[in-house]
Amino acid sequence: MRVPRPLLPPLAAELLARCRFPPRGTAISCAVSGGPDSLALLSLAVASGCDVTAFHVDHGLRPGSRDEARIVAAQAAELGAAFVARSARCSPGPNLEARARAARFGALPGDVATGHTADDQAETIVLNLLRGSGIDGLCGMTPGPRHPILGLRRAETERLATSLGLPIVRDPTNAAPEHRRNRIRAEVLPLLCEIAQRDIVGVLARQAGLLAGERALLDHLATQIDVSSAPALAQADPALARRALRRYLRDELELEHPLELAAIERALSVARGEVAACELPGGARLSRSHGRLRLERYGR
Repeated sequence: MRVPRPLLPPLAAELLARCRFPPRGTAISCAVSGGPDSLALLSLAVASGCDVTAFHVDHGLRPGSRDEARIVAAQAAELGAAFVARSARCSPGPNLEARARAARFGALPGDVATGHTADDQAETIVLNLLRGSGIDGLCGMTPGPRHPILGLRRAETERLATSLGLPIVRDPTNAAPEHRRNRIRAEVLPLLCEIAQRDIVGVLARQAGLLAGERALLDHLATQIDVSSAPALAQADPALARRALRRYLRDELELEHPLELAAIERALSVARGEVAACELPGGARLSRSHGRLRLERYGR
């Protein structure tokens, strides 16, 4: 039987009040790299009374990465959590950050909790703005069991990890300027704070919450549209038609991210009868026949 660390610093209770962990006694998996954010996630999950298992993934990209798993295992034992080590090897090369992330989440439980903070939320929103991802991207991550410490700041997780006296694993790639997120963290957000003369991270987090409510309303209205009916889509408000099609195609094509606007507009042109068919990402073709839309996958 695991016995939780008897005394967590008073700071833990203060921060826990702003977290979104599931009820006491619930089993929860936490992604723990050994950095301050994931250590804060782990310690606060234990403090919340959840039955915690720490999952550590080794990509094998840095010398000594195997030692990091042993460090995290010791940290989990110290805090009173179970520990699971997994491997998801990635070779150096193009799109390493995206490939490593995909491999990492492929090795983790589907409902794993991550240590993303409000600062990560702000970075994500700016990144999505640069990608032109629309309201979905500007909503950022959703607070809740998957992102339970999203209401905390990075400086607070650092303070908590330090107060626990546990060794912190520092990933040098988090400061590498070749990664766009790192430049947003180190250059863009500080500049925005300077220009606005206020903490823009809190502003972006609040804006994301407001937009999430509006997104929920649009999604509810969009579900009332029969996506297989070309006339229904053609006659619907364009904003709702786009949302209905985007969700339908993302689910049917099993895409990780929603389709870009250009692809959605091509699909709508089929619904309006402007073209007979169009090609879509994911090896798919959308066509119209007798007022109904038909989605075909190549090779199926």
